[in-house]
Amino acid sequence: MPLAERRRILVLGAGYAGLTAALRIDRSQHITLISASDHMTERIRLHELAAGRSSVSVPVSEIVKGTGIEFAVGTVAGIDLAGKTVRTEDGRSFPYDKLVYALGSRTDTSVPGAAEYAYTVEKAKELNERLQATASGTVAVVGGGLTGIEMAAELAETFPSWSVKLVTGAVLGSGLSEKGRNHVRKVLARLGVEVISHTRVLSVEERQMRTDAGVISADAVMWTASFAVSELAESAGLAVDNRGKALVDATLRSVSHPDVYVVGDAATVDVPGIGRLREGCATAGPIGAAGADAVNAHIRGEEPREFGFRYLVQCVSLGRHDGLIQPVRADDEPKNWTITGKRAAWIKEKIAASTVSVLYKERDKPGTLKWLRQPKKVRAAAMERAVA
Repeated sequence: MPLAERRRILVLGAGYAGLTAALRIDRSQHITLISASDHMTERIRLHELAAGRSSVSVPVSEIVKGTGIEFAVGTVAGIDLAGKTVRTEDGRSFPYDKLVYALGSRTDTSVPGAAEYAYTVEKAKELNERLQATASGTVAVVGGGLTGIEMAAELAETFPSWSVKLVTGAVLGSGLSEKGRNHVRKVLARLGVEVISHTRVLSVEERQMRTDAGVISADAVMWTASFAVSELAESAGLAVDNRGKALVDATLRSVSHPDVYVVGDAATVDVPGIGRLREGCATAGPIGAAGADAVNAHIRGEEPREFGFRYLVQCVSLGRHDGLIQPVRADDEPKNWTITGKRAAWIKEKIAASTVSVLYKERDKPGTLKWLRQPKKVRAAAMERAVA
């Protein structure tokens, strides 16, 4: 393609979705990737970092090596959708013809005191340093989803002199089957974790939390309760939902600005027959890949394929020697059977490792990543209901 015809493709964010998209976009274009960090963090391993793993990140320059992708380290300060430019906090300006917004999500610390007194998964290393510096105490993990479960199990196994509490506003592992929840409860009990269910944290204070069931004392608090997204999409003028997540069409294109594609946790993605996709690396990679495919199709003047997806499994590590593999139906509803124990821990590790290895495969051969789409009959039934 002649140089004059090259489009300037700008990708914001070097997480699972952003990197997948950048690596998959047609390299005859001028691709620039911007990230606030020079490393890609394996978010699904942050509980391991809290327990003492030396590193859970990979240099972005290593991942994009040899691709021709221009990589810039900088924090995005603003997006001018009319002028098609992105500004970073250090004063640089990046023009684009097409923008891929992949700034992901972070831990939501909007509960009073959570930002001041609690650690988040983004501060996993700081929590590890705190636990190593003190012989014993009580650490409370807030959040009974998969992140909270993994964090509580890892900390209890690694720091047996510390008392670990897991506080959740609902039931523990609500998205798991009864067999899955039973196994999680059994392993946490064996590790000495005290599970406090149906208890909503109202505020976090120094060495304690106030809940709707009274005060819970804790020397340290790890907050894993929910996700929030950057305000940049909304402040720039992109159409967003009530959580600030960008609204996109079936090809991951912004419903308000057709030159912007939003992938990963930053987008509200609805799949016919499956529903609204949850945040996580299981969805981020396929969404990032589909967004790149849409960009490529539009550049070629073709109609992009609508994004399809189905869930297959949920996987949970329960320390280094146990785990849970929870098979699910297409819509993420758990099936009533599981894989547990060392075999599950081994499978979980293989899946975790694949989230990085697939990036290198995408680098070496764009288009490598494949994923399952919802069954045709499920999609057809959903479309019939939509027009009824």
